Order: sequence, then structure tokens, then C-alpha cells
Amino acid sequence: MTGGAGFIGSHLVKALVNKCAVIVLDNLCSGSLENLHRVVEGGGIKFVRGDVRDKKAVRDAMNGVDAVVHLAALINVEASVKNPFETHDVNVNGTLNVLKEAVRAGVKRFVFASSAAVYGDANTLPLKEEYPPHPISPYAASKAAAEGYCLTFNRCYGLETVILRYFNVYGPGQGNSAYSGVITKFLRNALKGEPLIVYGDGEQTRDFIYVDDVAKATVLALENENAAGETFNVSSGKPTTINELVEIVKEFARCDLKVIYKEPRKGDVRHNYGDPAKAEKILGFKAMIGLRKGLEQLANKFLPSDLSQISWVK
Repeated sequence: MTGGAGFIGSHLVKALVNKCAVIVLDNLCSGSLENLHRVVEGGGIKFVRGDVRDKKAVRDAMNGVDAVVHLAALINVEASVKNPFETHDVNVNGTLNVLKEAVRAGVKRFVFASSAAVYGDANTLPLKEEYPPHPISPYAASKAAAEGYCLTFNRCYGLETVILRYFNVYGPGQGNSAYSGVITKFLRNALKGEPLIVYGDGEQTRDFIYVDDVAKATVLALENENAAGETFNVSSGKPTTINELVEIVKEFARCDLKVIYKEPRKGDVRHNYGDPAKAEKILGFKAMIGLRKGLEQLANKFLPSDLSQISWVK
């Protein structure tokens, strides 16, 4: 698994470690060993520090592997606008390198973590897998290009590739970086009594999905025989506006937090929610953790010593 020390990756490691041997390749640029220690007590995995663009590191990690989950990527949309070359290098060239080494090593199944960002600002909602990509940021373009390589390797080399388009993933362990999800940022600001920052008018919609549901969908993509060569939305299918999220966070925090509206960020889509029907039909996947339940679980798990400062609504 590439990127296994990151937010989603560490949760996926937890879901897989009792099913099979797990090898994690991560350069620790955004992930951390602490993430792995938190979810896997007493070891049980092999960790290789390396970059997905490094052919030797990828080859060394790939030996004897039956399946690959490729999560490693640069995911900051704003950073991709400022530096599209680096985003392309990691997300496209890195993916191509991992695909090539997977074929060399005789890997059977390759699951690629793509993004709902590839849809761009589609006019028809909910978003369906058959809609053509329409990226509006270099990050989204890099994911669309990497998807193309995955499909090509399936058709040309017989590698069983599965593309998962993750929507807005949130949950414990997301961290406090510049590109943490809006839910994590809102909860942290609420914890400190600081204003909630909204980019745009707040009426943009997002499809929030809890990280444990994402891990379950990814495991199913690894195991399901009918998934090869397919693309799936990993989504809840339920749109939520950012203004609605603001009100839910206020309810949880039991305080009237100040909200500051700023200019929209370049590359951000306006409306975004997916059709989960294909994933349910073929993978047997359905998101089980609703937004309010997910917020409660997140509030109870991250920064537990500090969260006592807030009287969360039960």
C-alpha cells in the first residue's frame, strides 16, 4: 500500500492487518509513523520509507505482493494551482511508476484512490461514474490522467485495476494541515472558540463520507471479482451545504460561533455529490455512518484530552 501512513491509509491498514500481510510504502511527507502506531498495536506490518517516483523503492516494496492500493498523492488543490508540475510529477508519474512495477511483480489487483474532483463542476447531479471528467484544477487533472493510465494498464497489460473516486472524506487522524478537510478544521476552531472560515457563500455542496466507510469500500474493491476494470464513486449520495455544516457544528459545540466568509479558492468545485448506486450494486458497498453520527465519533476520538472543554450535544 502506498501512502499507508497517511490519514486514509492508516485506517485502511487497520481494516486489512488482520486479513493479510501489509506492506506500507510512504515517504512520510504528509503521513506519519504515529498514524500507524495508533491503529496497529504491536506491529504486524512492514514499513518501507520511500517515494512512489523512486523505482528502486517501489520495486523493493512490491516483491511478493498480490495486490496494491495506491493512495500516495499530493492532494492540496491550492498548491496544485501554484505548482502544477510537482503535482503532476507525484500524482501522474508516481502512479505510472507504481503501475509499471506492479506489472513487473505479477500483481493481480491494483486499486487506485482517485477523487471526485475529476468531475469538476458537472451540470447534472448526482455525479455518475459514466460522466466524462471535467477537471478544473491541476490536482483534478492529475487524478484524471492517472485514472487513464490505470484503465490502459488494465486493457494493455491485464492488470486488474479498480478506480475509486473518493468524495469528501473525514474522520479521526486527519490532522491539522493546510489541506485538512473542512470538518476537521471546523471542529478544531470550535474547540478553541475561534471563527469558522468559509470560502465562498457557503451554499456549495459536498458529499461527506466517514473514513471507516471509505476503508470498507476499498477492502471490497480489493476482494470483489467483478470490480476489475471498473470505476466507482465512494460517496454517501447525500449533499450537504457548508452553511448546513456550520449549523451542525454550532449545535455540537453549543455556542454561536462567528462565521467569516472569504473569497472562493481557485480550483474548488461549486456542487459535488455522488451517485453511490454502482458501488452498492457491484461491490455491495453502502455508507453506513451518517454525518451527525460521524461528527460525534470524530469528536470523541480526536484530541480527547482537549475535547472535554466542549459540552457536545448527545
